[in-house]
Amino acid sequence: MIISSTQEAQAELARLFAQSQRAVGFTGAGISTECGVPDFRSPNSPWMKNRPIDFSLFMSDPLAREEAWRRKFTMDDMYAGAQPGRGHRALAALVASGKMGAVITQNIDGLHLAAGTPAQKIIELHGNGTYAKCLACGKRHELVDVRAEFERTGAAPECDCGGAVKSATISFGQAMPEDEMRRAHEEANACDLFLAIGSSLVVYPAAGFPIIAKRNGATLVIVNREETPLDEAADLVLRGDIGSILSPFATSQ
Repeated sequence: MIISSTQEAQAELARLFAQSQRAVGFTGAGISTECGVPDFRSPNSPWMKNRPIDFSLFMSDPLAREEAWRRKFTMDDMYAGAQPGRGHRALAALVASGKMGAVITQNIDGLHLAAGTPAQKIIELHGNGTYAKCLACGKRHELVDVRAEFERTGAAPECDCGGAVKSATISFGQAMPEDEMRRAHEEANACDLFLAIGSSLVVYPAAGFPIIAKRNGATLVIVNREETPLDEAADLVLRGDIGSILSPFATSQ
């Protein structure tokens, strides 16, 4: 069933949450666009002009690492100061109320944490772009320090151990994080209500989690402005503005 009326969508979600014992949220770029964070696939997306460097090239070529950091800081400047939107606040409230067990996200913007969702309840499948890590020893590096050094020298940053420092995101060609994938599988298998919100549902393996949940008996709800490849598999498709649909749940108890 497809619902395009915001009020009907809100009522149907309220009914499903009332029946649910363990819901899971799954979010993509669409939940953050109202916050000023551009999505990847829209026409003229700045991500396409500043496309992330493939991981193998990042590792093999110092010049590619420099270019990766230049693009990273260019994109950061485009949505500097972005604050959580209505969708982020709604999911944080649902987690706080006990209705939602976890939020699985494809996003790297850190806005779920900023909205108040506890870090242990957030599963970041594609990493986090708000800090950096050494690829050799795993040490965390703060972006303000990395940027200052990069702008001073023009060279790609290195850790004290000599390892390459990279934004703590999962790049194209980089292995998915094992712990996060395991936790996402566990949540998808155990939930009775799975909300896929603002995701194009075309990027795998992340896009496989809604199907895992559905096959294990969960009600699958897709909340998105556009059609997705999984709409036919969903029990309910809510088509419209994500923030508007989710806004009443920002005060869930």
